[in-house]
Amino acid sequence: MIRNIIEMTRSGSIWNQYGRKKGGSKWWSALTITIALLVGIPVFTVAANIFVSSGDVWQHLASTVLPAYVMNSIWLMLGVGTGVFVIGVGTAWLVTMCRFPGSSWFNWLLILPMAVPAYLMAYTYTDFLAYTGPLQSFIRELTGWGLGDYWFPNVRSLGGAIIMMSFVFFPYVYLLTRAAFLEQSSSLLEAGRSLGATPSQGFYKIALPLARPSIAAGMALALMETLNDFGTVDYFGVQTFTTGIYRTWFGLGERAAAAQLAGFLLIFILFLILLERWSRNKMNVKQSGAGRYKRLFIYNLSGWKAWISTIFCSIPVIGGFLIPTAILLDMMIANFDAAVDARFVQYSLNTILVAIIAGFTALAVALLMAYGVRLSPNFLTKASTRIGSMGYAIPGSVIAVGILIPFGWLDNTIDGWLRSTFGISSGLLLSGTIFALVFAYVVRFLAVAFNTVEASLGKITHSMDEAAEGMGYPFGKILGKVHMPMMSGSLFAAIMLVIVDVIKELPATIIVRPFNFDTLAVQVYRLASDERLAESSGAALAIILVGLLPVFILSKSIARTRKVKENSG
Repeated sequence: MIRNIIEMTRSGSIWNQYGRKKGGSKWWSALTITIALLVGIPVFTVAANIFVSSGDVWQHLASTVLPAYVMNSIWLMLGVGTGVFVIGVGTAWLVTMCRFPGSSWFNWLLILPMAVPAYLMAYTYTDFLAYTGPLQSFIRELTGWGLGDYWFPNVRSLGGAIIMMSFVFFPYVYLLTRAAFLEQSSSLLEAGRSLGATPSQGFYKIALPLARPSIAAGMALALMETLNDFGTVDYFGVQTFTTGIYRTWFGLGERAAAAQLAGFLLIFILFLILLERWSRNKMNVKQSGAGRYKRLFIYNLSGWKAWISTIFCSIPVIGGFLIPTAILLDMMIANFDAAVDARFVQYSLNTILVAIIAGFTALAVALLMAYGVRLSPNFLTKASTRIGSMGYAIPGSVIAVGILIPFGWLDNTIDGWLRSTFGISSGLLLSGTIFALVFAYVVRFLAVAFNTVEASLGKITHSMDEAAEGMGYPFGKILGKVHMPMMSGSLFAAIMLVIVDVIKELPATIIVRPFNFDTLAVQVYRLASDERLAESSGAALAIILVGLLPVFILSKSIARTRKVKENSG
């Protein structure tokens, strides 16, 4: 996801078009299509199982919990959509077009909440706002009130989930909207000022309509993450499709019904994908007609307006990053022996193992796909890469169901054949293994690696390929001897971004992971569910610290892009 933001801040589009069609290899094209079909197995499986009969289970779900799943998911989307719009667009306008105390710091501070998974926000704020927590304890000490003497909102609710997710997911809107404001021609705003338009009128009537496609794209990404969330809604007791899929699979043991719930969730995702694609096309059209970059006119705020702007930008940084991080740090220091013990070391090793394997696998697959498009940029190859890299939009729970069903069927088929033929059992060869878990990660985060590789590969001119061909290099050797050395920095970034996303992923991990194989994310979820958050603080802090890496890369990328544009202005 994060790499999608980086590329859209640079070019407004994921799909780079190479300038000239090059006579490619049929082998590479066939390989690209095959990989895309393999990566698309989860989606194809879920779609195929929508019409499979699940007996009376589906009727039971439809008459009891399905309406709650639908309504809660819709309310979450509406609430989070409103929250990320207000925070993301408001902060983007202020830090881009205005100067006020701390404005230069907020350029990158507002990205920090991306490092905190939503489920960690839920766990820390529940402890912080509980009756025995520090905030209510302070209120009682200050006022002398006791139990029942005052009202305090319940954070473990639908409204609490909306606030938590809004704090975490608003950077998607902030980043794309800020990029759109930076790309806008300042002459339009200056023309509005010459006609008597106030700064607020220039925002509502000029800048906001021009940035609408970018805002829609950012909101689509934020809402995809909202529908993918499992830890927050499960901990808060909010019934959504992700919690329903988990309970139907593990609680009822009904795979067909779980797949049908996953298919229902895909309807929401399909709408968001279409919205995102439409927004990117609009972004491309607007940017293709943009003129030469010109420095923006900056509004210097003073008085109460300046301080209101500072407070408005401070709230999401404090609430979305500083408070949860400080709470976890305090817990870890107070309970260091329990938070950083032998289990923490084991879970860290498990997490690093699967993250590194998934990172290198995703990079290898992304290289093959991107190179296949470069050699044979026809419609079929490009369509295959789109299918193969659409996993970023599919919730982890849907991918998990779409993997375990075919893998389980294949395991049972092989085991049955071996039993009847040789009298031996093969056990679980695919499902319930690290292979299945890594496959789920690759499907989920392949787009992160592919977008990085594709953008870097697109900067290498075809004349270099022709020179290498003239020296007798085959296609595969050109990739290894010419392209990969030139893309080494981007390849490293791609691996690191996938690793970070894998470490934070919870829904796919908790469903697909092998028996007795836990990661840091699963450990945090388990201990927090048992009200043992202090013991999970070490693992939670490790996840946040690792999550700061892509935030740093993203901040540097945006700063570098801005500097280049200013120098060219």
